[in-house]
Amino acid sequence: MSRIKIGQLGIGHNHAAEKMATLRKLSDLYEVVGVAEPDPQWRKRRGGLAAYAGLKWMTEEELLAVEGLCAVAVETDVCDLVPAAARCIDAGMHLHLDKPGGETLEPFRQLMTEARRKHLTVQMGYMFRSNPAVQFCFRAVREGWLGRVFEIDAVMSRMDGADYRKWLSGFHGGAMYIFGCHLIDLIVAMMGEPQRVVPYQKRTWADVDDLYDNGLAVLEYPHATATVRTAVVEVDGFKRRQLGICGDEGTLELRPIEPPTLRLTLAKDRGGFHAGCQEVELPPVPGRYDDQLIELARVIRGEVGNPCSLEHELAVQEATLRAAGYSL
Repeated sequence: MSRIKIGQLGIGHNHAAEKMATLRKLSDLYEVVGVAEPDPQWRKRRGGLAAYAGLKWMTEEELLAVEGLCAVAVETDVCDLVPAAARCIDAGMHLHLDKPGGETLEPFRQLMTEARRKHLTVQMGYMFRSNPAVQFCFRAVREGWLGRVFEIDAVMSRMDGADYRKWLSGFHGGAMYIFGCHLIDLIVAMMGEPQRVVPYQKRTWADVDDLYDNGLAVLEYPHATATVRTAVVEVDGFKRRQLGICGDEGTLELRPIEPPTLRLTLAKDRGGFHAGCQEVELPPVPGRYDDQLIELARVIRGEVGNPCSLEHELAVQEATLRAAGYSL
């Protein structure tokens, strides 16, 4: 089949350059036509990165007018993601849309509804979805290996300096809004929409700035609770990013999430695994975004359906906003 013509709108997202590098690496699937970035400050700061070397720079209007253009990776600064995505949907493009989906729910709902009306794919940029360890967790929960799940604990933190804190302060939800969404996506995939979300937003350095730099959210289910913790003040926090899932017949412990290390404990033999505690052998991960963008190509070509429904994306977005303390 012919390659999918794709362009990138925006380079301000922290995942933008790696996404472009991955699209260019997947040259059997994608033909990258160029990149657009209307903000001269972002162009100055990141336009010289290796991921963009040799690409054609153009305006948004020029990008969306490229003959045969099929898809756009929307990688603007976070505050501009949903408006930019809406313009791409208006132009009839399939989307890879980075996360999260805005600080209010209704524009995101309208975007997704319009995409469905036009039969256009929107793939959200939650990269953990394609992580092989996370996929294993999904399977174990779906097939009942752990019995009835009663507890999920998830952590995604890091350490950041003054410049990042200043940028992050632009979002009322702080660290939970930017990072917690990744974990909430996984929890909703396994447990469905929560009955209630209770946020506990905190400021480590309230005397320095007004950033909610650490937080806890509790997602309630009929017979379970799920906790999400995020912080940008944890020393070497990447190594403690984790997902723990407990059921009355088994437990899964994923720590760290990247590169994944997974331990399974079972009350009885399940799915080819024995009762007791064992390390799960996982396939190598080719790249953080490879499997996700390969999946996008397959969805656009009609080889598979989009594994994440409109209802799932809306449930994730609403739970994220509640977890980060927004009023809906």
